[in-house]
Amino acid sequence: MLNWEEKRETVKVAKLYHFDGWTQAQIAKKQGVSRPVISKMLQRARDEGIVEIYIKDESVHTVDLEQKLEKKYGLKEAVVVSTTGFTPDLGKRLIGKAAASYVAKRAEQVKRIGISWGTTLRSLIEEYPYVEHKDIHITPLIGGMGNKYVHLHSNQLAFHFAQKMNASCSYLYAPAMVETDDLKERLVQSRDIAQVLEEGRNVELALVGLGNPLQHSTMETMGYLQEDDIVTLRKAGAVGDISSKFFDALGHGVDHPINNRVIGLTLEEIKSIPEVVGVAQGSHKVLGIEAALKGGYLDVLIVDNQIAEALTE
Repeated sequence: MLNWEEKRETVKVAKLYHFDGWTQAQIAKKQGVSRPVISKMLQRARDEGIVEIYIKDESVHTVDLEQKLEKKYGLKEAVVVSTTGFTPDLGKRLIGKAAASYVAKRAEQVKRIGISWGTTLRSLIEEYPYVEHKDIHITPLIGGMGNKYVHLHSNQLAFHFAQKMNASCSYLYAPAMVETDDLKERLVQSRDIAQVLEEGRNVELALVGLGNPLQHSTMETMGYLQEDDIVTLRKAGAVGDISSKFFDALGHGVDHPINNRVIGLTLEEIKSIPEVVGVAQGSHKVLGIEAALKGGYLDVLIVDNQIAEALTE
């Protein structure tokens, strides 16, 4: 407990440092003591409750969530975006902007980027700045052909992303999913498709969306999943997917025919990519994202605050 004189000196030092902007060295010279003495006085001011430090900004909450996510799941980095009070569409734009900012920073260090498909990744590309990276090559990680929702397919996203960067890209000339195992095997053995899949396995950075096959599924909207598929996926224990590869609550790939008919990288191949960035929005994806984290598929996670809060509770 400080006596009156000690408290008075501590308050004086704290005021000079926190309100008047003096350095510890300047205060030490004025008081005729060493700088470590001033440092201890400032620490004592906090310990005694004389000084309480607040960060007055809404970002402090999201930064706290990011640190908790990184610690809990061993992530290289987490980015949390507050979307509270915004419409889902505007929230998706905010997530896209944050993801674009992260990728723009990483684009200085990588040459080969892989991209999956979906609405959140499309938002990332829409928000990405026009910055020239002629030395970067973009590769789709899953097939994408058809007449419906072409703007969400990986080939289209790879093309538009390359345009934004003035970079090059490949095209995976195959559907995301085919009707039979036999057709899938024949397609993946064709030279052009095999070459792009091999490119995908060797990217340095992969951008993937995270889905929930049982609720608000983009795959169902696009016609890749029928109602009976959703029923059987539920019975198989599927809670989420990356690049249309489905996994259970522990992050293990589920035993389901659909997993065998997707033309794209496998879950294990995705896991082996040096840096996998998962981007997602919506609390209905929490179970799937948690499973993806348990499965070790993600190195970086970019999500809204509702997902982050649920994952850290």
